[in-house]
Amino acid sequence: MNFEDILYEVRNGVAWITINRADKMNAFRGQTCDEIIRALNKAGYDKSVGAIVLAGAGDRAFCTGGDQSAHNGNYDGRGTIGLPMEELHTAIRDVPKPVIARVQGFAIGGGNVLATICDLTICSDKAQFGQVGPKMGSVDPGYGTAFLARVVGEKKAREIWYLNRRYSGAEAVAMGLANFCFPHDQLDAEVQKIGEELCERSPTALAIAKRSFNADTAHQAGIAGLGMYALKLYYDTEESREGVNALKDKRKPEFRKYAK
Repeated sequence: MNFEDILYEVRNGVAWITINRADKMNAFRGQTCDEIIRALNKAGYDKSVGAIVLAGAGDRAFCTGGDQSAHNGNYDGRGTIGLPMEELHTAIRDVPKPVIARVQGFAIGGGNVLATICDLTICSDKAQFGQVGPKMGSVDPGYGTAFLARVVGEKKAREIWYLNRRYSGAEAVAMGLANFCFPHDQLDAEVQKIGEELCERSPTALAIAKRSFNADTAHQAGIAGLGMYALKLYYDTEESREGVNALKDKRKPEFRKYAK
């Protein structure tokens, strides 16, 4: 497989899928999502692979969500909102192997959603988690909200979405958003170590366990599908566009000016 936006490598049975857009803080465009989906399917059904790591290139960011330079009422790819987010989220959940989010820096917006959905999240002490949707004229009306509430509790999830604050790796572990937080220079070694530990487990038992966990929240796929259509309609409003315009103009958005 030829990839442009990601890197794909198997290290001793652990497949590393790395978003290779460090100059964009590993924000994803339509093509990025498509390539991650392809890589997940490649690794998920490769019998020599026992675990999958989802990572971001460079030191600054794991992923900062959708690339705002490719967003003007709709993103630049396919899917309901121009990004195949439902498919990407489903791919992470449905691939029959554990997926580890390796967070070395910012996991913001859609990047925070990816870290939430992955089976395990392992971060460094330089990691920063959080949401920015309501500050940018956006929201994740599927797993990013409903499933996040299941992971960290509803009160905390509402805090994350309503107040748009940032949380350290240690805070993420304390709230249940991350499993482990390691010193920054030890992160890759620890992620690989845990990945290899998973490779020693029965792949069938892990696949059944993953399906069983997912069954409890499978109905949230319906929420996500419905929500993405609502989001598409929202993106076509001046209120939503105000977030992108304010970012470009380097000013504070005036959402209430356009709210109906």
